[in-house]
Amino acid sequence: MTNRAELNINNSTIFIVDGNLTNLEKAKTALPKTYEVFLIESGDKMIKLIDGKKPDLIILEIELPGLSGYEVIKILKANEGTSSIPVIFLSGRSDVETLKTCLELGCADFLVKPLQPKLFLKTIELQLTLVAQARLVETQAKLLENNQEALDSFENDFDNLVELKSRQVKAQHGAVLDTVSKLVDYRNVSSRAGKKRDHRGLAVMIKALKERGVYQEQIKDWDLEVLLQSARLHDVGKLAISGGLLAKPGKLTSSEYEKIKQHPTLGVRLLTHMEGLAFDHALLKYAKIFAETHQERWDGTGYPSGLAGEAIPLPGRLMAINVVYHALTTDRPYKKALSHDEAVKVIIEGKGSHFDPVLVDVFAQVADEFRHVSSALAV
Repeated sequence: MTNRAELNINNSTIFIVDGNLTNLEKAKTALPKTYEVFLIESGDKMIKLIDGKKPDLIILEIELPGLSGYEVIKILKANEGTSSIPVIFLSGRSDVETLKTCLELGCADFLVKPLQPKLFLKTIELQLTLVAQARLVETQAKLLENNQEALDSFENDFDNLVELKSRQVKAQHGAVLDTVSKLVDYRNVSSRAGKKRDHRGLAVMIKALKERGVYQEQIKDWDLEVLLQSARLHDVGKLAISGGLLAKPGKLTSSEYEKIKQHPTLGVRLLTHMEGLAFDHALLKYAKIFAETHQERWDGTGYPSGLAGEAIPLPGRLMAINVVYHALTTDRPYKKALSHDEAVKVIIEGKGSHFDPVLVDVFAQVADEFRHVSSALAV
C-alpha cells in the first residue's frame, strides 16, 4: 500500500476562481496554509495566468464575469497541457441539469454553495491525493522503463514481464479505486460503513451460489476478484448529488427523491468517463452493471429503467439484497438501524416483489454470515 510520505500533498498549487471577493477570501481561509493558493476574479485572468503557473487543482465558479466556468473548462480540456488538471465546479445551483452539464464537461467534482468547510477540505484533499497517486505511478513506470538491467533480466521470460506490468496496472487502479470509494463514502454520509460490507456480503452470496449450484452458467466466467473490487463503485453516482441532500435528516420531498434517483444514471456516466481515461475495462464493465441496476426491483417497480425479473443482470440482483440489508442495519440521519433479525425478515418479505426469489432463498440460508460481516465491521 502506498504510504502517506509518498503521497505528500502539501505545497500543492490551487487556483480558486470566483467573481466574488468575499467568497474567494472565505475559501482561502478554509484551506491549510501549506497549500499555495491563488485567488482569481475571472476566467479570463485564470487562462492568462495558467500559461506561466500550472496548478494541481482548479476550483471554478460557474457564473463568472467574462468567460463562464463552462467556457473556461472547455478551453482547459482542449489544451493538452491543461486537460488533465482536475476542476471542481462551484455553484449555488444543484439541479440535475446543472450536474449533468458539469459531468459532461469533465469536472472532477461539484460543490454547492455556500460551502461546507469540512466537505470542502475533504474534497480538495482527495482530489489532490488522486493527482499525487497518478504522478507516483507515472514516476514508477518511468523508472521501470529506464531500468535497462531490470528489463534485460526479463528478456527470455516474457510471462514474468507481463505479470510485472499487470501488477503495476492493478496497483494504479487499486489506488484510484480506494480514493474514489472513500470520496463516495464521505459524500454519502448516511452509509459510510456500507462499502466494505457490500463487498464482503457479495462474496458470501456468490460462494453460496457456487456451493448450491445456483445460476452456475451465469457466474462460471466471472472474474470474482475484479467483480468484487468493482462493487465498491456501485454508488459512485452520488458524487454528483448534493452532500446536504444525502445527509438530510427528514423525509425527502418528491422533488428531492427524484434527484436521488438520478444517481444510477449519473454513476454510469462517470464510469464511462473513466473508460476514456484508459482505466480497466473489465472492472468498469462490472461497475457499470452494479451502478445502473442495484436499485431495480424484481417486480419492475425499481429505477432507473424499470427492469423486471431476469432482465435485471444477476450482479444487480445480488447487489439489491446487499444494499437493502446494510441500509436497514445502519443508522441513517432519518432512522435508527434495525436488528439483524428484523432486516432478514424485511428481505424475506420482499421475495418475488423487491428481490429475486431464488436469491432470497439463498440469502435466508447464509443470513448468519451477514450478521458476522456487520459485527466485524461495526464502528
